[in-house]
Amino acid sequence: MEYKVVPFTAVFNPKQETTNIVSSQLEHLIKKYADEGWTYVRLESVSTYIPPDSGFFGFGSTPGRMTSYQMVVFSK
Repeated sequence: MEYKVVPFTAVFNPKQETTNIVSSQLEHLIKKYADEGWTYVRLESVSTYIPPDSGFFGFGSTPGRMTSYQMVVFSK
């Protein structure tokens, strides 16, 4: 079995749109890969640590932090 994992980041403005736009974006992504012969398996959340950045001479430094990304898993 073959797998493909692609990132999914929904984009919407909560002041002007509803969450229906998010489901529409995910549906479009699933249909796009289905047209290429892939079968949707699941949506996974992947957590990662972003290390701190000391900036330039301390200016613009940022602390380390955890973040997560949504990945769409397909199989063939």
